[in-house]
Amino acid sequence: MTPPLFLLDPLPDDDLFVLDGDEGRHAARVQRLGVGESVWVSDGRGAVLDCVVAEVLAAGLRLTVLGRRSAPDADPRLVVVQALPKGDRGELAVEMLTELGVDEVVPWAASRSIAQWRDARGAKALDKWRRTAREAAKQSRRVHVPVIAELATTAQVAERLGAATGLVLHEAAATSLAGAALPSAGEVVLVVGPEGGISDDELARFAAAGGQAVRLGEPVLRTSTAGVAALAALSVRLGRWQ
Repeated sequence: MTPPLFLLDPLPDDDLFVLDGDEGRHAARVQRLGVGESVWVSDGRGAVLDCVVAEVLAAGLRLTVLGRRSAPDADPRLVVVQALPKGDRGELAVEMLTELGVDEVVPWAASRSIAQWRDARGAKALDKWRRTAREAAKQSRRVHVPVIAELATTAQVAERLGAATGLVLHEAAATSLAGAALPSAGEVVLVVGPEGGISDDELARFAAAGGQAVRLGEPVLRTSTAGVAALAALSVRLGRWQ
């Protein structure tokens, strides 16, 4: 079984250290890890310590470092622009996208988004997305925690599309995702619309920036699952899933 993963930034230089705080308490009190068990500790940016539990403390673990390694960044990067969905479907989308290997999620204030992020409410929602990504990365043993960007406007999304291979999910697109050309390096930016769909103005703006409209298939998926399905398809096509 893959060892449990804990996140700690920065990683210690010493080969014997204490994992404390929230991560340490969870390891000792919830997961009840014992002496001799293997543990991974990562900074969330690819650096990893392969450790073994040397001692169980009241609120943490004393760990011995057996090895140090670094996982390379993905190339091409997979970025999902997720229109703000209603309720808790945003956190659900972030959780599943993280587990499937997304490198960055960009929350987007689409014109037809029901949810609105304003002031303190927006800051709270963004923090929740980031905490969700962190926990999902730990659960799926991902040593790269995906970036959860600041809330983007339509203009900012168009700018991202213009600087990458841009794909815009749309049920009426003539090209299927399976047939879209993909790069061997750089960045793939995938746009997922809100419950009410992407407006004609937004589609036109994205197309002018170089974004290509693509469809997944016959079913019309929820905004919280469309990006997940597309990310899985892209991961297969790009050879991420061997």
